[in-house]
Amino acid sequence: MHDPTPLDEIDQFAEEADVIILGYGIAGACAALEARRAGGDVLVVERTSGAGGASALSSGIFYLGGGTEVQKAANYKDTPDNMYRSMIASMGPGQADLIRRYCDGNVKHFEWLEAQGIPFERSYYPDKTVFLNGTQGLMWSGNEKVWPFRDAATPAPRGHQVAMEGDASGAAAMEALVARCNEAGVRTIFDTTATSLIIDESGKVCGVTVRQFGERRHLHANRAVIVATGGYGRNEKMLARYFPGLPDTAEPMGVPHTDGSGINMAAEAGGDVRGMDGLIATASIYPPPQLVKGIIVNSRGRRFVAEDAYHGRTASFIMEQPDQRAFLIVDSEIFAYPEIVGANHSLVDGYETTGEMELGLGLPPGSLAHTLETYNAQAALGRDPLFEKHADWLKPLTSAPWAAFDISFNRSTYYYITLGGLRIGPDARVQRRDGKFVEGLYAAGACTAHLSPDGKSYASGMSLGPGSFFGRIAGREAMSTPD
Repeated sequence: MHDPTPLDEIDQFAEEADVIILGYGIAGACAALEARRAGGDVLVVERTSGAGGASALSSGIFYLGGGTEVQKAANYKDTPDNMYRSMIASMGPGQADLIRRYCDGNVKHFEWLEAQGIPFERSYYPDKTVFLNGTQGLMWSGNEKVWPFRDAATPAPRGHQVAMEGDASGAAAMEALVARCNEAGVRTIFDTTATSLIIDESGKVCGVTVRQFGERRHLHANRAVIVATGGYGRNEKMLARYFPGLPDTAEPMGVPHTDGSGINMAAEAGGDVRGMDGLIATASIYPPPQLVKGIIVNSRGRRFVAEDAYHGRTASFIMEQPDQRAFLIVDSEIFAYPEIVGANHSLVDGYETTGEMELGLGLPPGSLAHTLETYNAQAALGRDPLFEKHADWLKPLTSAPWAAFDISFNRSTYYYITLGGLRIGPDARVQRRDGKFVEGLYAAGACTAHLSPDGKSYASGMSLGPGSFFGRIAGREAMSTPD
């Protein structure tokens, strides 16, 4: 289905543009706007009936830093170098060149986003949360304060949330960007599905074949095609290939059309992929933040992660435990129900003794008692030698009764997005396996390999932030491609 269409087999083109962009989420919108402002005739092809994609359904968090005005207003000092050290420590050096460019250009990118009409309030939310229902502009959205990353760089919050009430403020960002695209004269075709890229005899991408209302049509790109079609969380074959053990309880996030088609089209045209087995899953135990003071144990009664870690990091460690089982243990002083009700973390029971709790949870006799005894003694001293949980979240769990929530990966509902995709360079050009580039082809957003290779290193905002940033680069660079 995705095999390239040879140029010499096409008799007539239905449309022509300098730059053709596949997908109208945040990466596609930013690419379209920059290509148009660079003087290009830009055509966006969107398979649904309107713009927005998964970006419009998101919580509107951009991972931004380096010293933005929102950070300054909250009295946090950050620099591009500090941000780079933080991201490299967490995400590794695999895409250091992209991370370097991202960090160096972050402040100006934030200013550009605001200039398009995306509102960011100069306010700060200090507690642990997954998203904000209010309009606060800054929050902790990653592992910046988690050991060992807090030792690699000065912790600074980088979750910049769009100022909109509710948990889907990504819609406000997309509304502003689409309005700018319309004002600039970006052309669009909706209800149109791209089926393959068009290549000439040299292998250069010079257009796209689409299906619109049952009719096959060919669109010619004078300069370049930009793929911004999203991930592959709804493609059952790809999920089975890259995540064979994914339980039925796991649910993909995004829109129904995140089927990996753009990735596959570009790969068939010579593009390379990376990190296809990367996934970020989430079923956060917080809010309320007090639950972070509990401990998380596996089916052997042992701790295996710092409980103050970002919820995606915690989920990744839970996935690796025996039978993917995990329990959150709290005492009566911090007891509360997790507020993310969609996670379906079930209260197993309350227990007057640790022995009863071991029996009720099916843990080895004495295992949880030993874990709690050790943890409580160290927490009383403000220490956690095992995982260096931050002192802010250390509390001896000594107030009976205790309670246990089942937060197992195959019992609770974990929502996920895929992180692998097309390999691009810092200029958003799609790379081949030999390190060269596919001529005339660019990509940005969730169809490309995320800067975070896995859930252990991910941070909220790492989709909208880099997606918009490299989308802009793709648009500018596409217009530099000779026609």
